[in-house]
Amino acid sequence: MAGKPMIMHAASCDLDEIKIPFHIAEGLDEWDRSRTWLITRTDQGLRLKHRHRHEDGSLDAVTNYGGNTNRTGTAERQEFAVDAESIASFQANDLDQSVNNVWAVEISQPGQSNAHFSYELRRPETADGRYFRVEFDLSKPVAPPPPPWGD
Repeated sequence: MAGKPMIMHAASCDLDEIKIPFHIAEGLDEWDRSRTWLITRTDQGLRLKHRHRHEDGSLDAVTNYGGNTNRTGTAERQEFAVDAESIASFQANDLDQSVNNVWAVEISQPGQSNAHFSYELRRPETADGRYFRVEFDLSKPVAPPPPPWGD
């Protein structure tokens, strides 16, 4: 993903769910449209899930993984600790390094000149110390991307 253009799109949003397709450029006018982030409201807080699809629209073997907020968070930042369903999926697919994942999303207050949406993944040093973060500039509108595969 490093160095490739990326785009996210809050494709739908209501009181209980936000769908955010996340595309990565694979060439001129070609996008990997396999990923959608789903943020839903639960009785205990918020849940982040990752939907992964193949180009034909079928679900990937590793999909619907993510976690729940363990703390209240803030209007700008929410953290999601890996859930039991995801741990089981990671273990079944030989992705043991992912069983300690913590994801976070951040969004700045509207109207700021440096408005951004950020997504990150962290793993503790005991797993592999991975840290991935991508920031999207919300201060300049762009054309909506094509829909994710399968939608």
